[in-house]
Formats: sequence, structure tokens, C-alpha cells
Amino acid sequence: MNRSIPQALIGNFLGNASNWYKITIIAFLLINPVIWQISHFLAGWVLVAEFIFTLAMALRCYPLQPGGLLALEAVVLGMTSSATVYMEVANNLEVILLLIFMVAGIFFLKDMLLFVFTKILLGVRSKIMLSVLFAAVSALLSAFLDALTVTAVVIAVAMGFYGVYHRVSSGKGFDDDHDHADDSGVGNETRDDLEQFRAFLRNLMMHAAIGTALGGVMTLVGEPQNLLIATIAAWDFQEFFLRMAHVTIPVFVAGISTTVMVEKFAMFGYGQQLPDAARRILEEYDRIETEKRTPEQKAKILVQAAVAVFLVIALALHLAAVGIIGLTVIVLATAFTGVIEEHRLGHAFEEALPFTALLVVFFGIVGVIHDQHLFSPIINYVFSLPMESQGPVFYLANGVLSMISDNVFVATVYINEIKAALDAGTITREHFDVLAVAVNTGTNIPSVATPNGQAAFLFLLTSALAPLIRLSYVRMVVLALPYTIVMSITGLLATIYLT
Repeated sequence: MNRSIPQALIGNFLGNASNWYKITIIAFLLINPVIWQISHFLAGWVLVAEFIFTLAMALRCYPLQPGGLLALEAVVLGMTSSATVYMEVANNLEVILLLIFMVAGIFFLKDMLLFVFTKILLGVRSKIMLSVLFAAVSALLSAFLDALTVTAVVIAVAMGFYGVYHRVSSGKGFDDDHDHADDSGVGNETRDDLEQFRAFLRNLMMHAAIGTALGGVMTLVGEPQNLLIATIAAWDFQEFFLRMAHVTIPVFVAGISTTVMVEKFAMFGYGQQLPDAARRILEEYDRIETEKRTPEQKAKILVQAAVAVFLVIALALHLAAVGIIGLTVIVLATAFTGVIEEHRLGHAFEEALPFTALLVVFFGIVGVIHDQHLFSPIINYVFSLPMESQGPVFYLANGVLSMISDNVFVATVYINEIKAALDAGTITREHFDVLAVAVNTGTNIPSVATPNGQAAFLFLLTSALAPLIRLSYVRMVVLALPYTIVMSITGLLATIYLT
């Protein structure tokens, strides 16, 4: 059927997204100017809610396009400015470089990672122990590295597992080319196993993601805002850890305990076991790979392991900005493994660049929050409370705002306000330290509730893995819910009674 140009334009808008979704985005774009004329403050919050909606619908339409249209409209209307967006990008350049180079660097370590984690997956038969291991190792790594790097590692591992199983389930060999998103080759008799395998991987990915939050809150290098807070507070590595410990250690214990409980009692979608068919396929894959592994392939794994050790040491000692270390990993891992062709290098950047673009769009929304002072009423209210109540309330306020915004931005706003109060003589240095702890723990712990609360969670949601294992925004929120409740309450009680 021949369509007119206007009809074709409408059909092309947001591609294959559902018509109701297209209509919703158009409605957002039409009502925003009206609300802007009524109330700038209200329009700002409406825009934030609309952007969160695009994140929630990430599996229907990648958020870059609808979210980008909302951000562009915000600049055009004057909710924020291009200068503010650029400032946010400049302030977060290290995170952007991390995404571009570090995620690509992890791509070139995938052979070694798949080798190691295959041994772990096949060697640890207890799902509870395996889950605790994923959470605890992710926490340990995140305490010394950074949550996005650790998340990139576990995504690469899960992609490897899924690729092996899906390829064989589709009737192909281990080395055959295959589209992992195409289930047409999977027989009806293996569909249930495939769904169970997806659920199994969802469990492990969420345990690992939570682990990055458990470890990331503990040290000044765990999350970007930690370093900012430590710099303003003049805390070194050891002092930062000790000041946070009365909150972070109980939260860590509570988080790992939650891992055990949700797996043991199969709550909130957890408790999914590795299907026997999947275990047999992975065992066969491991056996065949071991038998046919050539000296060149063994040398490649050894080189990748050595580069991984360098990565950990370089990040722990802060030898350079994280993104620059990632670029170094790319150079070392490719130079000594024979990957020198341009087209082979290009594949490594496919995973991170869409999310990098989305993150810059997100900074546009953060610019609206900044320019419209959306958090100001909350900050002013907290400072009006009795001094002994301000710590717990700061913890809660930072937590709630981090669920809907960006925890780095929230921490930046709050720590600067606290520092201004200290400089003005409104609060004492001792009280400043208490509030700084509340800001750090508040932005790191309750923010696990939603994917937009932490960059690592958002990275997981928008990764190529998420649609393969059917990890949607809503499902992520549900899987995070027991952790959100237990960890947030534990952190609050520690802030009240142990500070």
C-alpha cells in the first residue's frame, strides 16, 4: 500500500514503538509548553517524571530518542540552557570517558572472563552460594574500582553465557554466527529451559548490581560522588572508610543476608536454578574449549589476565583517570593478542556509545533540576529541623531524590549546601561530618530502588543484555525491592542510633 509522505513521517517517528507510546511522547511534547507557562517549577517536575517514563519503557523504545526530544524541548523552552548541559557534561567527563574506553577495554578481556566465570558457575552448584559470591565479589571490586567497570564485567560474562546457550539451543555449533535476539530457532521443547535460564541470569545480574552498591558506598573511589564528598570534607581513603563504616558495614551484612533469604525462599522472582540442559551445554562448551585451546589462545588468556591485574592495580592506586586507564587496557589487550584491525576494534565500542549518548541526554534533565532549583524546598526544609534530626532526614531526602534523579547530582547539590552552611558558621565541623556521612550513604543506598538511581543500574537496564534476559525497568524495580527495603531501613537505623 502506497502511503503519503506525511503518513510515512508519522510511521517513521520512533520506529517500531507502539502507537500508544508514540502518542504519549507527542502528548508530553505538547503539554510541556502549556505547563511551563503556568508554573516553571511544576513544569520541571513534570519533565523529570516524563523522562523517568521513557526509562521505564526502555524495552519498548530505547530512551535516547524520546528522552532526547524531551531534553531538547527543555532547552528550547528555557527550562535549562545548552551552557548548563555542557557544564554538566564537563563535570562528568571522567564518567563519559569511563564508558567509552573502559567498557570497550572489558570487551577485550572477555575470553579470560568467560573462562574464569565458567569455572565458577560450573564449580559452585549451590545457587545461594553462587548468588552470595556474585554479590560479595562485586562489592569487593566496587570498593576499589568503580561500579560501572564492575557492571561492565558482569554484563560481558552474562552475555558470554547467554550466547553459548542460545546458540546451541538454536541448533547451531559453538562457533557459528548467530543472532542472540532471534528465538525462532529455539524448539518448543527447550523454550521453558530458555526462560528459566533467562530468569537465572536475571537473578545473578541483580545480585551483582546490588553488590556494586554495597561496596561502592564504602570507599572514596567506589562512586564518583564519594570522591567529591571526600574532597570537600578533606578526608583521605582511610578516614572516609572509617567515618562511613558504622552505616556501610551493617548495610553490607543486611544486603548479603537479603541475598540468602530471597534465594532460599524464592521471593520477588529469585530462586531460579540453572537448568540442567544449560549446565550440560556449558560443561560441554568448557570441555571442548579446553581440548581445542591452542597455544595462541592460552597466551591470549594469560595476557588478558595480566592486563586485568594491571587494571585492578591502576584503578586502586589511581594512576590515571578511569577512562584513560580503560584506553590503556585497550592498547595492551589488543597489541599483545593480535587484534589490530579497525573493524574488530569498532565492535568493542558498540555496547557503550548508545548509553553514553543517553547519559548526556540525562545531564540535560539534570540541568533542568539545577536551573529550576527543584530540590531547593527540600534542602531548606531539612535545615529548618532540629540539629539532631537533620542527619536521618538528610539520609532519607537524599535517598528519595536519588531514586528519581542522579545520585551524583543529588550528592553534589547537598554537599555544597552543607559546605556553604559550614563556611557561614551555621553548623559546626562535627555536625558537617555527620551530614556528609548522611549525604553519601543516602545517595548510595536507597537509590538501588530504581535503575535511574545509579548509573551502573541504568547501564545494565540499557545494555544489550537486558532485552535478551527480559530485564525490564519494572522487573528491575521488583527484583531490587527487598534490597531497597532492608538496606534503606538498616542504613536509616544506623544513621539514627550509631552516629
